[in-house]
Amino acid sequence: MTEAISLRVATDADVDKIRALTREAYGKWVPLIGREPLPMMADYAEAVRKHRIDLVDVGGELVALIEMVPASDHLLIESVAVSPRHQGKGIGGRLLIHAEQVAATLGVDDIRLYTNKRFTENVQLYLRHGYAIDREEPLKDGFLVHMSKRIG
Repeated sequence: MTEAISLRVATDADVDKIRALTREAYGKWVPLIGREPLPMMADYAEAVRKHRIDLVDVGGELVALIEMVPASDHLLIESVAVSPRHQGKGIGGRLLIHAEQVAATLGVDDIRLYTNKRFTENVQLYLRHGYAIDREEPLKDGFLVHMSKRIG
């Protein structure tokens, strides 16, 4: 993606669009794991109030988002969702860079995230962006991969 992306902070008015985008972006994983991934079932009305969700709009359409949860010693990336029509254009990677800028603004130098081990393209994306695998945690139907990156 060569054009500049602009981000805006989500508001209560965005909840339905956030839910729809997340369901669209994570839907491809349902056949792989046999259930809806957790972001597809999240309460986004609550998340908009309690977390920081930054949105990417293109031509008036919500095409991507990053949901972050600030903590005293780290920034947790709860979810990155990119519309399937806009995947492969570098938006996800740019959102990861944005998270680094947010972490720096918050004065923390540790970013954490987790993903299903079976989401191999996600694991590879995070590894390419400098994240390291910290540990794997068993799930009832697989493993959760905890990853982190030190910045600063």
